[in-house]
Amino acid sequence: MPRRGPPVKGHKARARKPGAAPSAGRGTPRHAEDATPGRDAVEGPARVAKAPAKPHRAVAKSAAGPRASAKRRAAARSDEPAALPSKAELRTFLASASGRVTKSDIARHFGLTSDQRPALRALMRDLAAEGGSAPAGKRAVIHPTRLPEIAPVEVTGTDPDGDPIARPVAWQGEGRPPVIYMRPEPNGHPALTAGERVLARLRPIGPGKYEGRTFKRIGGAAPARILGVFEDGRIIPTDRRQKGIWQVPPGEENGAKPGEIVFAEPLPSTRHLGPKPARITERLGVMGEPRSVSLVCIHAHGIPDIFPAEAVQQAEKARAVAARGRTDLRDIPLVTIDGEDARDFDDAVFAEPDGDGWRVLVAIADVAHYVTPGSHLDREAWARGNSVYFPDRVVPMLPEALSNGWCSLRPNEERGCLYVEMRFDAQGRKHAHAFGRGLMRSAARLTYEQVQEAADAGTDPASLASGHVARLYGAFRALLAAREKRGTLDLDMPERRVVLDKQGRVTAVVPRARLDSHRLIEEFMVAANVCAAEELERLIQPCMYRVHDRPSDQKLEGLRQFLATFEITLPPGGNLHPRDFARVLDKVRGTPEERLVNEAVLRGQSQAAYSPDNIGHFGLALARYAHFTSPIRRYADLLVHRALIRGLKLGPDGLHETEAARFPDTAEHITATERRAAAAERDAVDRYLAAFMAQRVGESFEARISGVTRFGLFVTLEENGASGIVPLGSLPDDRWDLDEATQMLAGRRTRLTFSLGQAVEARLAEATPRTGGMVFHIMQGLPARGRGRPAPKGRQRERRH
Repeated sequence: MPRRGPPVKGHKARARKPGAAPSAGRGTPRHAEDATPGRDAVEGPARVAKAPAKPHRAVAKSAAGPRASAKRRAAARSDEPAALPSKAELRTFLASASGRVTKSDIARHFGLTSDQRPALRALMRDLAAEGGSAPAGKRAVIHPTRLPEIAPVEVTGTDPDGDPIARPVAWQGEGRPPVIYMRPEPNGHPALTAGERVLARLRPIGPGKYEGRTFKRIGGAAPARILGVFEDGRIIPTDRRQKGIWQVPPGEENGAKPGEIVFAEPLPSTRHLGPKPARITERLGVMGEPRSVSLVCIHAHGIPDIFPAEAVQQAEKARAVAARGRTDLRDIPLVTIDGEDARDFDDAVFAEPDGDGWRVLVAIADVAHYVTPGSHLDREAWARGNSVYFPDRVVPMLPEALSNGWCSLRPNEERGCLYVEMRFDAQGRKHAHAFGRGLMRSAARLTYEQVQEAADAGTDPASLASGHVARLYGAFRALLAAREKRGTLDLDMPERRVVLDKQGRVTAVVPRARLDSHRLIEEFMVAANVCAAEELERLIQPCMYRVHDRPSDQKLEGLRQFLATFEITLPPGGNLHPRDFARVLDKVRGTPEERLVNEAVLRGQSQAAYSPDNIGHFGLALARYAHFTSPIRRYADLLVHRALIRGLKLGPDGLHETEAARFPDTAEHITATERRAAAAERDAVDRYLAAFMAQRVGESFEARISGVTRFGLFVTLEENGASGIVPLGSLPDDRWDLDEATQMLAGRRTRLTFSLGQAVEARLAEATPRTGGMVFHIMQGLPARGRGRPAPKGRQRERRH
């Protein structure tokens, strides 16, 4: 007779070392930790302005501070020559002074006599050799953090308005190089592209920021490939950050028809005016047809979407696992709980009372049985890193025969699994766990909505015995209590769900529901992931940790300045706990600023990553954490499975030494593929939203200002979360000043102001599905709703034109 379930031979839950600070990370879109910090961070133009560093003008003071200055004043009164400044004092003076500084200026500031000039010159030479100053002419000295009036710069990308951003070619200063915002090229001249170098006239416009005008083009690399739509003999890029248009000479069309999405490569040309020539190399599909949006995103972000024949053949040869050597879990009513449109079911759960606590079983698809190290399937899964989810399709990490077939825990079908049995007390504290390899049969395929309805009604779905859902929720409440005591960072970030009809057209964009049933699965998965990391440490096996570091000092300073505009403070210092951010979120809960502050706190966090070296998980307040629960869609989880199989001697298909040796490189790779996927998914939603909103050009919407920049505003609609730019040129004719500390744009003549979080009425002026870009205009009307508020008097602002 099969066993009712695996006995716990497990181990006491490992306690965090006294004083050990938890670090953090975010997970993937499927489970809870993914809703915590990091999602953006990633990638693409920011729709919500980061809280930038407060602009200031440094006053020239000695680095040694008031005490050194007092000594110099005392020396001056006693007619004694002042001591030569230290290199640190000299660097500080050069950095804080405005414009060019002569040696006489330096001598006068530090109270030096003419007899000390030779020593000063020697000090300046030493400083220049160390990169601390740069000679400029016979007498003047320029600190390396100050750029000359004309300098070579390299274009690195574009801002959200599509204008080029550059950096100096030669940079010797400390920290990051300044950002150079290039002015658009005159009519008839091709737009600057990433990699291009120009000689630019530079004008400082703020700390670490310059405005640049092209003086002369001096070369640089053209893009290797161009993705765009072929129209009237030209290629119009699908990336809204690329403003250039490419001309296709006769005979270079490769059979492309108007309206097709194409790849092209630049042709050699000496042309300086007008579109540059390009040759079409690949035809991908027709813009506007169903699935064309995701097709563009797949190719724009370089996501592999076609499996090699060898990998497909290997997947199609897969067969059911044998029962031998596996724990029989088939009589345990494990259930899967997923979204309504899910097809890859990689986790199943069960819970029952255990004394005054709970016994929880989490079973995960045994992908390692089918995807063995070094196989064709393994190499392709490594290259993809993870599955990518678009509104109209999924680009899976594994071929469909596995992802939706033999690896998917479909109801009433026998499947191999790796499982972890956990025991918790009534407060959700884990006191034992055990891993094993099993054979299971899912009792039901449930959706989040079904489970939530059953819990609310106190009933169970027809396929389950009475009390099944109630027991799941009982264990969930215990785990939730432990989470709250731990003090995690829980960000309430509403996600948008794009609803398509059968023809692939957008019919609605609605908020994605956030139910307790979602949180239930998330808590079970987090608990299983913690057990996996603890077990691998106990077994002294390599572990692919999911890590999330503390916020950087720079991000914390920016966040503090942003929160100060709402009269909210963070504790001083950098040694913050996730509960400190939770208190901030509690203060704005239910207010109009809630969404904006949530986004700012999210952007203030570090990005989560994969690493073989553990630094903990800050957002989840966990000392150790790994991804174990989604091996169908994440390569990191597959590696954790293999390490457990090797460490627990559960079969011959465990982790190989060659794989373990590559963990650092693999961690970097799968972190990059995860961020690539997130950027592509956001890109697709933006394009679908633009297609949906294109039918409503000219309509007005309630919105909030979500970004304030030198080139205009960003607004986010209350109705569906659509975001777009309000160009500075569309605002009333005025000279606009930007106060970066308070994130406010103020008109000198009209005395109108626009600030972060302000409610406005925005009219949609343009929506371009090809690029996903939207342009809005702020409506004239009541000051409180549309055109802003009167500017406060006496406020000092950084000038912008």
